[in-house]
Amino acid sequence: MKQRRKNLLKHAQKIGCDTLVTFEPENLFYLTGFWGEAIGLLEKNGKTTIIAPELEVGRAKDESEDCDVITAERGIGLITSLIKKIKKNKVCTDCQNYQIMTSLKKSIPKIKSSTEPFYNARIIKDENEIKILKKASKIIDEMFELCTKKMKVGQKESELQTILMTYAMEQGMFDTGYKSTLNPLIIAGGPNGALPHAQVTQRKFKKGDLVVTDLTLRYKGYVSDATRTFAIGKISTDANEAYEIVKESQKLGLKSVKPNINCKDVDAACRKFIDDKNFGQYFIHSTGHGIGLEVHELPTVSYKSDTKLKKNMAITVEPGIYIENKFGIRIEDSLIVRDRGLVMHKFTKDLVTI
Repeated sequence: MKQRRKNLLKHAQKIGCDTLVTFEPENLFYLTGFWGEAIGLLEKNGKTTIIAPELEVGRAKDESEDCDVITAERGIGLITSLIKKIKKNKVCTDCQNYQIMTSLKKSIPKIKSSTEPFYNARIIKDENEIKILKKASKIIDEMFELCTKKMKVGQKESELQTILMTYAMEQGMFDTGYKSTLNPLIIAGGPNGALPHAQVTQRKFKKGDLVVTDLTLRYKGYVSDATRTFAIGKISTDANEAYEIVKESQKLGLKSVKPNINCKDVDAACRKFIDDKNFGQYFIHSTGHGIGLEVHELPTVSYKSDTKLKKNMAITVEPGIYIENKFGIRIEDSLIVRDRGLVMHKFTKDLVTI
């Protein structure tokens, strides 16, 4: 935790600040070890303080590491307590709330609102974070194995989701709370698979379906993310051709991952192969993204990204092909950037037929 705090302050200093204030639970957890409703404060001497409402104080004391915990009334009480401690400091905060920022600026006119120090610190994973991500990935692989045993004709997407989430929670994994979806998983059979972020429905699996199964779950705070596409019985020649193209594209993407390679080159490795096979118009999203305390964080693995990969970044590689009203295919792994990319998922990438 001390090294994290030093790193956070180093990135704060790059933008002219000596103090960091976090309102976001992911950054609070990264800074303190506590995930909850509170404000985290990191001062230039490394002193770390949590300002929390009384209902969170007990847990904050139990779960945080080397932190002072201050009790304050919810709402304006938290802000008033914060201002007293940072009034003379050069402050950067991740606060995105207009009303709170307006209140803070009245007392600290030069306060900066930026997530950069937090994201730039979090982009490189330490060994403990990597250990957690590996365990999360192992559990997800077990869930894919469960799919091979439980997925069947006539089963609803929602029924399979229930089976998988029951197992996940038994292993200590939970929904990510991702705001852009109403469901914890993506399970999309047949034409539903043509929607990359399909909602889980009551549709029943049919013979000839491809089923996109995207498992993105949180373990001890950290998110692992992987997708496999299953076949229910015999699929069409077109679907089989598209699957093989995605599989080869993903292999090329995984092979390209190593330190000092531009993220856009990883995207290009996947995209060029699909383009050359005349399916480029059906690959409609970026090749991947960073993972960690959020589902999507830095770096972005897309044709627009000039970010160079560095050792111990955690990213996904997930090309796909989506044919409207017919089927979708995505194959995704989470991996750690090493001299040879360390793929954290072992479940087969060959087409599994149920």
